[in-house]
Amino acid sequence: MGEIMIKERELILAIETSCDETSAAVIEKGDTILSNVVSSQIESHKRFGGVVPEVASRHHVEQITLIIEEAMSDANVGFEDLSAVAVTEGPGLVGALLVGVHAAKAIAFAHQLPLIGVHHIAGHIYANQLVKELQYPLLTLVVSGGHTELVYMESEGQFEIIGETRDDAVGEAYDKVARTLGLPYPGGPHIDRLAAEGERAVELPRAWLEPDSYDFSFSGLKSAVINTVHNEKQKGREVNPANVARGFQESVIDVLVTKTKRATENYPVKQLLLAGGVAANSGLRNELETTFSDSEVELIIPPLSLCTDNAAMIGAAASLKFRRQQFSDYALNGNPGLDLESQ
Repeated sequence: MGEIMIKERELILAIETSCDETSAAVIEKGDTILSNVVSSQIESHKRFGGVVPEVASRHHVEQITLIIEEAMSDANVGFEDLSAVAVTEGPGLVGALLVGVHAAKAIAFAHQLPLIGVHHIAGHIYANQLVKELQYPLLTLVVSGGHTELVYMESEGQFEIIGETRDDAVGEAYDKVARTLGLPYPGGPHIDRLAAEGERAVELPRAWLEPDSYDFSFSGLKSAVINTVHNEKQKGREVNPANVARGFQESVIDVLVTKTKRATENYPVKQLLLAGGVAANSGLRNELETTFSDSEVELIIPPLSLCTDNAAMIGAAASLKFRRQQFSDYALNGNPGLDLESQ
């Protein structure tokens, strides 16, 4: 990389293309958003009922330059003002990741800037740093389309996964249940809204696993929903989608919040963070706020704009690596199986 020039302001251009959002942001000192531009592909993937990797990659190629230019313009900075370029290295869809990685490498090379590869989930966790100063040790409940994890951080930049899903991620379960109920993609917001309309919850199972386990399992719950709907239809009875949605959401939230609360009691944490796309779920947000209203553990929930994939969170996570001079070289590649604990 050559010699790193230390500039007065720490300004990081961050790029996120791990799935179906093309995003670029400029972040100052890891906690201030100067710009955060996100281009969503939901309309393109909706007709397929899920994200099509090849379509996602094509959209990223078409959008990436425009989005970066818009982020730089919104922040009112030039490439000469930047301290570094950060990009999501993984996990994610490999074709999508590569678009962002190559864009970041091109900018870093052209302007002789340090290059920083960032773990996508570390980004979701550090999105909370854009809301409030983080205090360690802390615990994060990560809930998204591809991840459901409890992550303990004893200190800054140190990740220990103490619980994770053994099958479906919670967001994936939401999408599959939504499809069963005839709701459009993405299913999470539709289930959340429908659940609030349910008059009574259809009784559905909860997977607690072993007594001391912090792991999650949602495949059985998903199957129970499918069986309930099919059984009612076979008997010629009308299925009330709102009641099914309410039963499903109550089961999911019960398990997530109960295990998270137990983890905060067994680990010496000062803060509990919520992270990931499913962090936008109103039922989950409300239940966590109620459960931790009298707790000594401070609950931090990011605004909706920082729950779904965005580049600001990548810039926040990259700030720590910048200060530690943990830079990547030009061999940086998209890594769909990147390990969080090795960061």
